[in-house]
Amino acid sequence: MEEKTLVIVDDEPRAREGIKRTLTRHFEGAHTLVCFETAKEAEAYILSHPVHLLITDIEMREMNGLELIQALKQQQQEPAVIIVSAYSDFNYAKEALRLNVVNYIVKPVSKEELIQTVDQALIDQEKQAKQTLIESYVDESIVRLNEEKHRFSRSIKEAMDYIDTHFSEALTLKVVASVVHLNPSYLSTLFKDELKISFVEYLTRVRVQQAKRLLLTTDMNVTEIAEAVGYQTPKYFNKVFREFEETTPGAYRKSM
Repeated sequence: MEEKTLVIVDDEPRAREGIKRTLTRHFEGAHTLVCFETAKEAEAYILSHPVHLLITDIEMREMNGLELIQALKQQQQEPAVIIVSAYSDFNYAKEALRLNVVNYIVKPVSKEELIQTVDQALIDQEKQAKQTLIESYVDESIVRLNEEKHRFSRSIKEAMDYIDTHFSEALTLKVVASVVHLNPSYLSTLFKDELKISFVEYLTRVRVQQAKRLLLTTDMNVTEIAEAVGYQTPKYFNKVFREFEETTPGAYRKSM
């Protein structure tokens, strides 16, 4: 798991430092822990730093924990949240649920419960982050076609499978037609009739989707990515990418 930043907010010094001490020993320096006495201080920090998990009390002066969560949501900042509170009030729990708080722990909390709850929250947060990343680069047309794959002819399924696993190679209609033992013009017709897109468009969408994945998940430069997804020159890759995404590969990477 990559390094995470956790923010702890509690106006009781003993409770605040106790949580930090327990988690510091547990994580052994793997994650960054930042403590604040007030929700206002925590809000200011979270708005200017990436934070993965917020552990907060509810009853605090100036701004309570629930108000902090709401204020962050309004500013599109939504770290995973665990509430650690001395209050088991039903209305608090109901509001926490509405705000998508991942867990609500009532003080006093044992070290074991705290560690288990935080570990699970970080695992769930990482899973969600990965899912969000995947959703940001997948091509909806490719997803839809794969969901409908059972309806297609065997030849088209084989052609799709071959493209999906050999997109980095110098593929042409003739090459793929040879693999599935069809005449190139007939395979071209099957693509248009069954998939409602051309062979070239399907191949290009697969390549662009893979390029987007590499742009977001690796440090490979554009030239390396172009070659990895089957384009001989970065200039042509840039041209194709812009046609489909309305931006350059470099700008796409920066925007994410």
